[in-house]
Amino acid sequence: MSIFTLIQAGLLVGGGIFCVMLLAAWRRNHKQEADTRIIPIAIIGGFAHFCDTLGIGSFAIMTSGYKQFKLIDDQQLPGTLNSQSVLPTVFQSFIFMTAVAVDSVTLLSLVAAACVGATMGARLVSRWDRQHIRIVMSVALLIVAGLMLAGQLKLFPLGGSSLGLSGWKLVIGIIGNFIFGALMTVGIGLYAPCMVMIYLLGMNPLAAFPVMMCSCAFLSFFSSASFIRHNRFNSRATVTVAVVGPIMVIIAAYLVKSLNMHVLSWLVCIVVFYTSITMYRSWLADRKVMPSNTVVEAQ
Repeated sequence: MSIFTLIQAGLLVGGGIFCVMLLAAWRRNHKQEADTRIIPIAIIGGFAHFCDTLGIGSFAIMTSGYKQFKLIDDQQLPGTLNSQSVLPTVFQSFIFMTAVAVDSVTLLSLVAAACVGATMGARLVSRWDRQHIRIVMSVALLIVAGLMLAGQLKLFPLGGSSLGLSGWKLVIGIIGNFIFGALMTVGIGLYAPCMVMIYLLGMNPLAAFPVMMCSCAFLSFFSSASFIRHNRFNSRATVTVAVVGPIMVIIAAYLVKSLNMHVLSWLVCIVVFYTSITMYRSWLADRKVMPSNTVVEAQ
């Protein structure tokens, strides 16, 4: 059995188990969730996973949309976001694994590193100050985006066409994806940092897509299963996006695959800039809230 076949089998098994758990939860909860507004959830979730397939990420879009229109209870929001992302991410993984011939050892190593990071590294990273991580990542991504922009403008060479890593580059890739997987436990997305790392290590920008999507697919199996077991999610909203999300993924995936290398590199640059700004805004929003929290605690 090849490594690709092993990964695909893992995706199928994980996706199948998730579907069984989701349908069982929906049967238990569908009456009490009857007032869930599925049409706006379908629109927001579908658009979010279209953007997710482009590498922009879906959590920020869904969070802002759901909170703006008061569609999901805040207590159920983390579980709903994680559960809604499972099947769209599985579809992303299958599409890009067959479309991009990434070196199998590189793919398996980086996916495994992200999964180990999300489990073993969670205890360590969860103690870190989220605000410090956000501002450091925001500045770092902004610097890297500037370097990528300079590369696109031919000020100095950057990027490459390799579809695999070896030697010290593979070691850096494993360490990097381990850290990115661990950072997901404090709400820092894996997509943009993974894109940057692969780009800077001289790989084809398109090679980032199967790596980051397979990483998140396997991570989402474990995170969503925990939320489903504890019934801390909205099953009706999850089923809605589980249907609409993969459709939007297929549409967006063929858009990405049709882009030439130059346009794709610009897309990666834009995604990194966007993520840097998003992290800074999250840091700024929490910084403004902190003084009021301090007053409440003092009282």
